[in-house]
This record gives sequence, structure tokens and C-alpha cells, in this order.
Amino acid sequence: MSKGALQTRACALFGVDYPIVQTGMGWVAGARLTSATSAAGGLGIIASATMTRPQLETAIREVKQRTTNPFGVNLRADQPDINDRIDLIIGEGVKVASFAQAPSRDTIARLKDAGVVTMPTIGARRHAEKVAEWGVDAVIAQGAEGGGHTGSVPTSLLLPQVVDAVDIPVLAAGGFTDGRGLIAALAWGADGVAMGTRFLLTKDSTVPDVVKQIYLDKSVADTVVTRAVDGFPQRVIRTELVDELERASGLTRFPKALRSALEFRKLTSTSLRDLAREGLAMKRNQDITWSQLVMAANSPMLIKASMVDGRPEVGILPTGQGMGVIGDLPTVAELLARIVEEAEHTLERLGV
Repeated sequence: MSKGALQTRACALFGVDYPIVQTGMGWVAGARLTSATSAAGGLGIIASATMTRPQLETAIREVKQRTTNPFGVNLRADQPDINDRIDLIIGEGVKVASFAQAPSRDTIARLKDAGVVTMPTIGARRHAEKVAEWGVDAVIAQGAEGGGHTGSVPTSLLLPQVVDAVDIPVLAAGGFTDGRGLIAALAWGADGVAMGTRFLLTKDSTVPDVVKQIYLDKSVADTVVTRAVDGFPQRVIRTELVDELERASGLTRFPKALRSALEFRKLTSTSLRDLAREGLAMKRNQDITWSQLVMAANSPMLIKASMVDGRPEVGILPTGQGMGVIGDLPTVAELLARIVEEAEHTLERLGV
């Protein structure tokens, strides 16, 4: 096996041993999971969208106490205090800033000037072309198999299109769980893989065990892509609550979503003024209706109910379809070692 096959441009760009990224999952990717991933040779990413700015600062410093290896922070480009958060990650020497949506040209330039790697997630070739033109350093191309908010193009079709369209490193996401998947992504031209659900289902994840067991008991056919949670396509485990949301009318969902918006505001210490400003930015940038805007608060609160409070009966369970082929809860270190070993064996079998 040629060891160089796993030493991709992503490894050099991030300063990591393996081209494996743990994505910034809200309520899941905190300091413990992020530091475990980075310490094991991958790139861990803190999910900051569900954190206050002080909580993010605490999480960053906790990761730095646990490992000296590079890590990242996932940001929402439309947050009212985005500039303050960028100041924080620059000041703390964070290696990577990832985004679920494309950051502005000014934000990209500011991060690049400070030496921070900028990496948005995209779901279409044209989006990859746009952000590459704006100067991002890498992209995560997430196919339809991915968990949470996702697109409609399967990974096997999206990834080659994106790789052909841009010259920057591309990380493949959506359905990846093991070393064979890593080699498949490299064969398609990617520079590594980004995984969420596989890292959620580890011992280092703080998700309650009762919730993890629900994931382990499900098959690849037990997910659904629904717009009923927040108005955008989101892949989740199909549950009675999800079916109930699907059946409910807009008039029924709207007041519940409004209550969620106000509750989320309290949790994140967001003023009503900033909440309104953030909402207007979302509406302008994403071309959504007022109803969708209010519904958007449903998602983080329903995820928190499951992932933090351990109450899946009143929450939602975002997941990639790869959930159905996961059957255990290793530590992150064990997981990465297994993925690398399986990738090496796959290359040997192929005669590479």
C-alpha cells in the first residue's frame, strides 16, 4: 500500500494526519468530540451556531487544553455577532472556519488574510464554482445521503461534478462511514471525507446513550427528508413526531415555531433586536417566506430535545443514511484507526 495515497491536499491544508473531517453538528460537536477527533489525527470542528459567544470561547480553550492539533469552528454566516466570532477564532489561532452556508466575500477575505482556512458546505456544482471564485480554500460537497439539511443530488453524482468544477480541495460528505468509503471518495477525486453521523455514534459523543441506541437500531430505510420541521429539506429519522409534523397544517405549526424561536433566543442570549436583524438577513439571503423564517427556529430546539435533553419522543433526530450500516460505538481514536486500516487494506486489494 502506498501510504502517500491517504496524504491528500486536505491533510496539508488542515495540518492533519488523515483526510477525515468531523462536521460541526449543532448540540453534538462540542469540545469533547472535537478534541477527540483532532487528537486522533483528523479535523474536529466545534459547532458554534447553538452556542453563545462566551460558550464558544470556553469550548475553543477547552479543545486547546486537550490537544495541540489543528481544529475548526463551524459558523453561521448570518449570525448578528459573526464579526465578533471571527475576531475570536482569529485571536485564538483556530485553523479552520467552516460554514453551512456561503460566507460573504468580505468574510472570506478577512479569514484568509488572518491565515484561517475557509470551508463552506455546498450541495450543487454552481455553488462550488461561486464560492471558489470568491476565494474559499476548500469545500465540503454534501450529497443527498447526508444528514440534517441536505440537497437532492446523490453523492455519487454530486462529487465528480464538483471535483471537475474547482481546483481547491473537496471533502466528500453524505453516506460515508468507513475506510472503503474514504477510498471511494478519493477515487472520485475528493481529497477526503467529512462525516457527521459516524462521529455522533462514538463513545466520545455526548449524545445520551438512549438516543444513540435508537440510531443503532435503525436501517438505511428508516430516514425521511422533510420540510415540516423548518421549511427546508432535512434528513431525519422517521418518528411519530415527524409524521405528526408532516400531517399538521401551516396554521398548526406556526405558533409552535414562534414559541421555539423565542425559547431559542433565550438559550443563545440573543436580543429581540438581534433576532429580528438575523431573521431579516436570513429572509434576504435565502429568499424564504415569513412563515419559513419563524419555522427555522424549530430545528435547533427540536434537535436539542433529543441530543441534549435525551427526549427523542419530543425531538427530531437528524441523520445521514449511513446510520443504517453503523452497528457499534467505538471511541473516536478507535474509529479513525479502523478507517485508516480498512482504507489501506482496500488499496492493497486494488493493487494500489
